[in-house]
Amino acid sequence: MKENYLEAVSLIERLHRLFLEVIKCELDSLKVEDINNVQALVLYNLGGEQISIGELTTRGCYLGSNVSYNLKKMVQNGYIDQMTSKHDKRSFVIKLSPKGTALCKKIDAALDKQVSTLKSEDFDGIDELVNILRRLEIFWNKVSFQRIRFGVNTRKSR
Repeated sequence: MKENYLEAVSLIERLHRLFLEVIKCELDSLKVEDINNVQALVLYNLGGEQISIGELTTRGCYLGSNVSYNLKKMVQNGYIDQMTSKHDKRSFVIKLSPKGTALCKKIDAALDKQVSTLKSEDFDGIDELVNILRRLEIFWNKVSFQRIRFGVNTRKSR
């Protein structure tokens, strides 16, 4: 079981990287050069909402990514509008600009096409896979929470 567990962890990471590559290929086909694949995924996760930067960070997985840097670039390139929060003048909220909304619609169409392809190839098991991954997430959250709650240092001193 340990080998399968470790393989599953490795596959999760590799699949995420492959998905980012799929997004990059879609951006290339659209000839979009002023945004990268991670930034496009951040945009897509933002959707039509107006949220804080912290909330956006907790929504998605942006491997090896500095979300603040990426948001700054997306504001500069016109994909995101940034405003001071009405509730706390020290923080900002962000939302998609019209340019960001247009790109999100194109990404959504590409994802729809991928889902159709999966269906046509008789790819079953996505629902079961999602349920298993959610259970794994719950397990890891529980393990992580217990370590934090009981003050267990997971890193050894050197």
